[in-house]
Amino acid sequence: MINGTLIRVLVAIVSLVFVVGSWITTGAPNISLFSFFSIAVFVCTVLVMMWDQWIWKSKLAQMFPGVSRNLSGTWEATLESFWINPATSSSPPAKTVYMVIRQTSSAASVTLISDESKSKSSLARVVKEDGSWLLHYVYTNEPRLEIRGRSPIHHGSAVLAVTGSPAKRLEGGYWTDRDSKGQLKLMKRSKTLAEDFEEARDALKDRG
Repeated sequence: MINGTLIRVLVAIVSLVFVVGSWITTGAPNISLFSFFSIAVFVCTVLVMMWDQWIWKSKLAQMFPGVSRNLSGTWEATLESFWINPATSSSPPAKTVYMVIRQTSSAASVTLISDESKSKSSLARVVKEDGSWLLHYVYTNEPRLEIRGRSPIHHGSAVLAVTGSPAKRLEGGYWTDRDSKGQLKLMKRSKTLAEDFEEARDALKDRG
């Protein structure tokens, strides 16, 4: 998210530095720079917006240290739950789900879509820790109405490690407030930002 107040403050500081510099070197302050303040704020806002939305995703920008790894798109994922079903004394089989990551250079959101439920992040961030890029997120899972008797709404969190530049794979674990946990492995991605399970499945099917 672009902070308009911060941009104005930065432009004002830069303008003030030039004014003070001209005062020191010529003996008189040159305040004409302030007449371009509105134009400077507009130009800076446009440039920051272009960076935040698009430029940071370019191959060149992704090479710069500190630029967030681009994970945006719809990923096909394998979800493996470690929950033990009391009736069978075994864990459910692994299933295919889809993770939709929407991302700018400064923010991210995660939606995990299965054939039974949808999880949406309330907090998500892509960070570099100890030289490795990680996706952290906290989510709320809302199962479809007809299955909430056996699978109520719940909350959880996940940490996924990013492999490759550009990102080729995400893998890590999740935990929920139902005392369950498991792991996710994301291997295949489409640039499409899917809205539901069928759209996600079709987008990844097109990629073979």
